[in-house]
Amino acid sequence: MITVVQVASYICERFQKDFGHRIDEMKLHKLLYFMQRECIVQTGEPLFDSVFHAWKYGPVIPEIRSLYKSDSLHQLPSAEDIKKYQTIFDTVFSEYAASHSLTLSSITHGELSWQRARIGYAKYDDSDEPMSLSDIREDAERFKQRCLLLKLREERLKNIKN
Repeated sequence: MITVVQVASYICERFQKDFGHRIDEMKLHKLLYFMQRECIVQTGEPLFDSVFHAWKYGPVIPEIRSLYKSDSLHQLPSAEDIKKYQTIFDTVFSEYAASHSLTLSSITHGELSWQRARIGYAKYDDSDEPMSLSDIREDAERFKQRCLLLKLREERLKNIKN
């Protein structure tokens, strides 16, 4: 397992290389969430130990927020760790990195882990409630099921056309 600081540093560096500018903070937090969920999807285990908090625009890791603001995310994972998690990194980047931050926020608002942590709060109320890893695991399972259903649908449509 690698640290959330290493993953955030990797995201910042890769985003700069891929898109030619610094990632905005909201997108960084959403990509961290999707990497955590994707790691659970692919391996059954979380990528890092840090806890997300259910802020009004989606999951946030407060430690990363302060490091981002001070431009201190420069602790890259080892080459071995990057290789180990490359499929996860590539999947999340290809699926989400080019999307607008508010679009990613809307997606995370659909996740049970965020919704459950915000029970009792209005949509845009401030909150610092922690999100449960077991709820993120449930989101990962739901995501896997949706992907499987979409794949089956695509195969049926392909068979109908042939």
